[in-house]
Amino acid sequence: MYFCSQIIKYHYAMIQIPIESMNLMMLNVGYATHHADWNWQKVSSPFIRIFYIMEGEAMLHLPDKDVRLKPGYMYIIPAFVIHSYECHGVFKLYYIHMYEGFKNEVGMQETFELPTEVWAGNSVKRLFEYVSTQHPDAMLPGPDPKSYDTSAQTSDYVKRYMNMALWEKMELRGAMLIIMSHFIREAKPRIWTSDERMKRVLKHIHEHIADEIDLTELAGVATVTKTYFIQLFKQEFAQTPVQYINRKKVERAQLLLFTSDCSVKEVAYKLGFSDHSYFIRLFRKMAGITPQEYRRQLKL
Repeated sequence: MYFCSQIIKYHYAMIQIPIESMNLMMLNVGYATHHADWNWQKVSSPFIRIFYIMEGEAMLHLPDKDVRLKPGYMYIIPAFVIHSYECHGVFKLYYIHMYEGFKNEVGMQETFELPTEVWAGNSVKRLFEYVSTQHPDAMLPGPDPKSYDTSAQTSDYVKRYMNMALWEKMELRGAMLIIMSHFIREAKPRIWTSDERMKRVLKHIHEHIADEIDLTELAGVATVTKTYFIQLFKQEFAQTPVQYINRKKVERAQLLLFTSDCSVKEVAYKLGFSDHSYFIRLFRKMAGITPQEYRRQLKL
């Protein structure tokens, strides 16, 4: 088992992630047994899912690959990633859902290429067992994501966590950091992390995600010409600055739709869109459904 201090001190060369930026909050934890009934399609949530497999096998279908889930390993599904499950027999696992909430920092998923699968062993099994035993009220109400992946349910989970005693929050935070440390240990730094210009640019984007962000402004942050900045950004991130900004705005919109009662128009204005019709089109292009449909699904 790895101690919390290891993840605090963990770094790659010039890269360090402040522990304060890992604003993790536990929503759910528990143990589940399935009998060929873990078969959910196109699941997507604004929280991180981590599984520790105890027995049996299943398939996890991600946008870019299919992963066979095996006993003794842990698997992570980042927030907002659309995925599906497939199970044809007995399948037993521990699970934990972590919510990062609203944050403007460049997080670990931006800084590192996290592995989907890591070997965990008995130490992690004991940790999951302990946390699950200590928090039986944090178990999911049912196996179907529609039974728990709703704004009302998540609001209740957040309130439950916030009402915990300080020592309980500290204990849970330590457990979550230990679990995450297994993935960080195997992670690879993204190429841009060695480029101070790109670090400044991403920091600026995250801090001003609610504003209208101008490319000339970002080029100034990087201290290069606008044309070269666009080329450099695309070379480092395999997408244009506008595509990256729009993706981050849509992710923040999903959080707002999930956690607030703001209208779609208000969400658009809060994220720097002067034309909410354009925002709706962009949201649908990136999320596959309109903001209204997304919110409707959350309230089912």
